[in-house]
Amino acid sequence: MIEEKVERRTKADIFFDILRIIQNEKKAKTTRILYGANLSYARLKKNIDYLIQNGFIQKTQTNGSTYFILTERGFQFINEFRKVKRFSEAFGISI
Repeated sequence: MIEEKVERRTKADIFFDILRIIQNEKKAKTTRILYGANLSYARLKKNIDYLIQNGFIQKTQTNGSTYFILTERGFQFINEFRKVKRFSEAFGISI
């Protein structure tokens, strides 16, 4: 039997996935983020709450629908995280 090592995403990877989806959509609904980030609703809610409380995203209402948008801090996280990923990959370091 061949065992495959499944790498789990870090919390930073999950934050990046959520923020990237919101960035790509300009404003994203919960369902779009849920499917795009491949998270359960409970895990998504916990991460969304953290991102709101720490100023990475904002929750808005438009025509009765809830959307999430990136803040400047969210854009900065995406840019800096990409730099760290490129750096680590350049040296073969897994983060």
